[in-house]
Amino acid sequence: MKNTLVIIPTYNESENIVQIISSVFNSLPHCHVLIIDDNSPDGTSNFVNKMIKKNGKNLFIIERENKTGLGAAYVEGFHWAINKKYDFIFEMDADFSHDPACLPNMENSLAKNSDVIIGSRYIHGVNVLNWPLGRILISYFASKYVRLITGLPVKDPTAGYVGYKRKVLENINLDKIQFVGYAFQIEMKYKSWKKNFRITEYPIIFKNREKGESKMDKSIFWEAIIGVIKMRFIKFK
Repeated sequence: MKNTLVIIPTYNESENIVQIISSVFNSLPHCHVLIIDDNSPDGTSNFVNKMIKKNGKNLFIIERENKTGLGAAYVEGFHWAINKKYDFIFEMDADFSHDPACLPNMENSLAKNSDVIIGSRYIHGVNVLNWPLGRILISYFASKYVRLITGLPVKDPTAGYVGYKRKVLENINLDKIQFVGYAFQIEMKYKSWKKNFRITEYPIIFKNREKGESKMDKSIFWEAIIGVIKMRFIKFK
């Protein structure tokens, strides 16, 4: 099996972190997991470090001093993965909105016919559980807006459950990534598409978090709205 890394960024995820790490390893026993913690006040990193000390040969952590956004955390993780020569690199949330049980099928897609595999909420209608109606509508129509403005042929461009072959990340100038929230997810997919990598969507059921607090705020939403317009006119190298 190819060398696979699952990157999970965290900020105040002490209620979820032990369970999500265990679930990832149960679903994909051969993988490695990298936690990127932005100095969580609730001590998330302490739980991870205890797991590493107990039996952590496949578990790693990067402890960052400041909370600088999801995109910055993933870029640091992507650089780490490239330097370690992982073949497949996944990104996912810590709050169980992304089901680790989907990892084997998504990894298999990368092994067979995809360069980028997206865990998609919108392939067959709307597969979201326990979200307020307003948030569902915003997310769904934001996806349509992205496709309209950019032409990106992806039904769930803001999805955060994504796997990349290493060659994709090596061919994107990660240090030139501009955005940190929803727009970061769109930018990564858009740049992958512009470089003619094969993008596949795998249907998932997105489940709203049960523990901890959402990191969504208005600034992230507006970054995506404005960022998509800027993205349309960026020259990609």
